[in-house]
Amino acid sequence: MSKNKSGTATSGLLLFCIAALLGLNGALAQPNPYQVIYHWGELPGDRTMGVVTGVQPDPDGEHIWILERCGANQCAGSDQHPIHKLDSEGRTVKSIGAGLFAWPHGFDMDGEGNFWVTEGAPEGDARGEPGMERGMGHQVIKLSQDGEVLMRLGEAGMAGDDAEHFNGPAAVLVAPGGEIWVADGHRGGNNRVMKFSADGELLLQLGGGVDDTSRESGRFNDPHDLKMDSQGRLFVADRGNNRIQIFDQAGELLDIWTQFGRPSGLWIDADDRLYAADGMSGEQWNRGWERGIRIGDARSGYVTEFIPDYEVQSGSGIEFLAADRDGNVFAGQVGRQRFEKYVRVRP
Repeated sequence: MSKNKSGTATSGLLLFCIAALLGLNGALAQPNPYQVIYHWGELPGDRTMGVVTGVQPDPDGEHIWILERCGANQCAGSDQHPIHKLDSEGRTVKSIGAGLFAWPHGFDMDGEGNFWVTEGAPEGDARGEPGMERGMGHQVIKLSQDGEVLMRLGEAGMAGDDAEHFNGPAAVLVAPGGEIWVADGHRGGNNRVMKFSADGELLLQLGGGVDDTSRESGRFNDPHDLKMDSQGRLFVADRGNNRIQIFDQAGELLDIWTQFGRPSGLWIDADDRLYAADGMSGEQWNRGWERGIRIGDARSGYVTEFIPDYEVQSGSGIEFLAADRDGNVFAGQVGRQRFEKYVRVRP
């Protein structure tokens, strides 16, 4: 009799746990709270939108800056401006940067409102050849909002893996203190993250070496984007390893997160909400994972929302993104060559 009572109690406890878990899953699996506008933004003269490789909300809260590849997937030889300031309706109010870049990739705005752009094609990448023929590539360039070049890191058209050279740098981030972080480089590049002083002196390097891909902790395979949270922690989209690696200012590894899929682009807002663009998961690169935008807490690592990519195709999807103060998301679709706005329609 005692045995039967014990079995009944155990079964009841098991059913209670299952019900609780189902309830928890239901609470976490909220419906997609966004509605997408597939073609957002108008360039001057009805110009075609090129591949958008960077998004930066203006501090005024009213404008969005974007970096696109001159109406195509290439800027070498083009006389078109690649950097545009858009108003809240998507109309271009200013454009700059013509003739400065060949294959622009990374995009950041520092605390003074200056822009930082990387040349992201590594040595041997056919997409970098038009720029190399013109003595361009393998640099990080700082420019003002009027298009004046203020600083260059790296030697134009020369790939390398020392302190003065890059090999297709994928991303750049300027910390609040002025230090410059660079993810170097893009596919087949140096697979390292570098920290420079505000005047360009190399302070430290994580990972690295020509074509030195690695799955080891603290090393990289195609580090594709960099962002920093309110605590000053550096988030690296270690795309080739399907993970985010988190470091402190001294380069010490703090954590590794795999719950954000195969991240190409990251954004962290003022409330430490983390947005990760996964445009490459699926059968080709990261089987078992769905493409889209994962949104979560940069402090805890919990993924709370997911915007699915309903148009999965071969090649890349969303790679670069940012969010405004209202939680609306702006994203560049690489394979489809369009700029999208995801409007938050539910809290």
